[in-house]
Amino acid sequence: MARMIVESVELAAQTGAPDALFELGMQYATGKDVNPDLVVAHKWFNLAAARGNHEARSHRVELAREMSAEQIAEAQRLARKWLQTH
Repeated sequence: MARMIVESVELAAQTGAPDALFELGMQYATGKDVNPDLVVAHKWFNLAAARGNHEARSHRVELAREMSAEQIAEAQRLARKWLQTH
């Protein structure tokens, strides 16, 4: 059931909907229904913020405080890669 929820949010995020992108960030940041992953969470918050979700901006900043420069760079690389395919 939890995987179905994640998959439905991922499908919504493929449309670039800021709220769906933000929700994915929250799932990966908190480990709700997925393994927690700060790099992936930062990626989704970054994409949501770029699409106008203001709450994602503050969450992205909070996460960045807990991440290394390399992790942040990886999250940004993943976000750029996602943008190339969506």
